[in-house]
Amino acid sequence: MTTPDSTASAAVRILLIEDEPSVAAFLRAALERRGYEVVPSSSAAGGVQLLASGDFHGVISDFRTPGGMNGADVHNWLQRNRPEMANRIIFITGDTASDETLTLLAQAGTPCVEKPFRVQQLMAAVEKTIGKP
Repeated sequence: MTTPDSTASAAVRILLIEDEPSVAAFLRAALERRGYEVVPSSSAAGGVQLLASGDFHGVISDFRTPGGMNGADVHNWLQRNRPEMANRIIFITGDTASDETLTLLAQAGTPCVEKPFRVQQLMAAVEKTIGKP
C-alpha cells in the first residue's frame, strides 16, 4: 500500500547544473512534468557544494559553466567523493566542436546531449542513465 510519505521518498531527485536561466527553466519544467524533483545550480562549483551536502539520484550538467569549474570537474569530484553516482551524470553542451571539450568528454565516458536537443532526446538519456521517477 502506498502512503503519501512513501510516495514522497520515492522521488527521483536530480541536480541540474546550467548557467543559462532560460535553458535551466526549460529543462526544470520538462523534468518536473515527467515527475522528477529538480534542484538547480547555476555553476559547477555551486553544484558540487549541493552534492556534498545533499542526496541526489543523478546530475545533469552543462559542460561549460562560469566560476572555474566545468562538467569534467564535477564528474571527477563524483568519482572521488560519491563514486556510486559517477555513472549517473549526463552532460549537455553546445561546444562539441572544441578539441578540448571532445577530449574531456571522451575521458569522462559519460553520456552527452548536444544543444540544441529535443526534450525526448534528453528524457531518453535521463531514463537510461539516472532512472525513471
